[in-house]
Amino acid sequence: MDFPRRGRSSSLKSKRPSVRTWAFVGVAASALSVPLGLRAGPPFEPKPWIEDLDQTREAFAAKYANLEWAVFEREANLSALFADTRTRIENASGGVDARDAFDGLARRLGDGHVRFRWPIGQPTGNTPSANCTALGYDPRMQGTPVASLGPGYAPLRDAPAPEFPAGLVEVGGHTIGVVRIGLFSPRGYPDLCAAALAALAIAPGSPCDEACSDRIDGWVSARMTYDLMAQLHAIKASRAEVLLVDIAGNGGGTEWAEAAARMVTAVRLKSNRVGFVRGPHWAEAFGKREAELRTASQDASREDRALLMRLAEEVAARHRQALTPCDSGPLWRGERPTCRWLGEGFYASGILDSADPRILRNKSWATLVFTPMQFPYDEGVWRGPLIVLVNAGTGSAAEEFAAVLQDNRAAVIIGTPTAGAGCGHTEGGTPTSLKNTGALLELPDCARFRADGSNEVMGIQPDVLVGMRRDDGPHRAGMRLAGKLAEAVDRALRLTASPPRPPSSPLQH
Repeated sequence: MDFPRRGRSSSLKSKRPSVRTWAFVGVAASALSVPLGLRAGPPFEPKPWIEDLDQTREAFAAKYANLEWAVFEREANLSALFADTRTRIENASGGVDARDAFDGLARRLGDGHVRFRWPIGQPTGNTPSANCTALGYDPRMQGTPVASLGPGYAPLRDAPAPEFPAGLVEVGGHTIGVVRIGLFSPRGYPDLCAAALAALAIAPGSPCDEACSDRIDGWVSARMTYDLMAQLHAIKASRAEVLLVDIAGNGGGTEWAEAAARMVTAVRLKSNRVGFVRGPHWAEAFGKREAELRTASQDASREDRALLMRLAEEVAARHRQALTPCDSGPLWRGERPTCRWLGEGFYASGILDSADPRILRNKSWATLVFTPMQFPYDEGVWRGPLIVLVNAGTGSAAEEFAAVLQDNRAAVIIGTPTAGAGCGHTEGGTPTSLKNTGALLELPDCARFRADGSNEVMGIQPDVLVGMRRDDGPHRAGMRLAGKLAEAVDRALRLTASPPRPPSSPLQH
């Protein structure tokens, strides 16, 4: 997604991904206090909950990126939805019922990045310690693999990167290399976090503030990049003809997804465009980026200076858009507004939709214009036919990964339709703290638009559908996948035989 950024879901911090940018489908967070109405005491009083519902409606009206999609694509009657929620609260027997009414509102929208986080405890106020668990590293964030559980799969011998399990399977006389990416975020890999503490000489248990946490995340993200490239080289050395990337159950992560996508294809990818919510959040982001570009231009070569100044002017134009509001009132009546609800941003990869990393490698301003340059990736490590496995648990940055490959005709997507989370929260997002219950309402502040103009929140439709059911165990899902792999291999081979034309960009060979 465009800066200020994943997952989603880009960070304003140009040298490393920020912990504040991540968005995961279905990952819960702890909160601040015991929810109103759940304590023992007097009879349930709906009034404060209704006040919070009104505050929720105001937040939706001002800063919900997918508001237009909800009305015209999701075909949700927003006014009726809020009226029904109000009735449920008024008829609730207690706080549990009232909270369920709020959660039901979010579920009925079908947007994976709309959620209420309910208070469950008191904050300590202490600086986290340099402990991987305390910093939020948890292997359970990774989804369950599917491709490796089908018949005939054999793990790759002496594979160099255990966090990305790899193996081989024979399909119709073709050798398929399989690699698993369980999460597009460092937070799913605590073993790498432990390695980071040792490499950075951070004493376990010592205080670890945001800057410390960012150093660890940055180290882990770089290690993930090197390790994925090493695993891809090992698969190539095994004489695999086709690569299958398993991202089933991958709930998202950071902008690392854009770098990872560029490692698994020889196609020079063009990232999808991003729309942004007008208002102070994005106005501040664009203002900061414009200033950074102008500063960078002062020490740049003549040719680079001209490019950076031109891009700074384009950012300034977006800044003006962000400061120009659009009234969402008509959307609540099921009508199109006369203005454009979302501002027209740049791309999921930053200001540029495509670039040659070799040209940018030694430029100090590279990450200001192309966010994949935060990571030390090589383009096209795998250059052969490509298949990507998705399912209903694939969301956010994992959908970004699949979408950019599908839209560039670089991969065949196999599996079931994805979660439908799309673009998430950039640089911490714009959360709303409900004044009575203490719940935190999270709404996406950006939207990614695909090559056909559709909003990525609609989910990724596979090219080859597999009849996997939600209640299938992973082994059953692997069996169902095996029955459709030959079709996907045939399509991938044909797709590689007719590669797309490379995109035009000011930073291409």
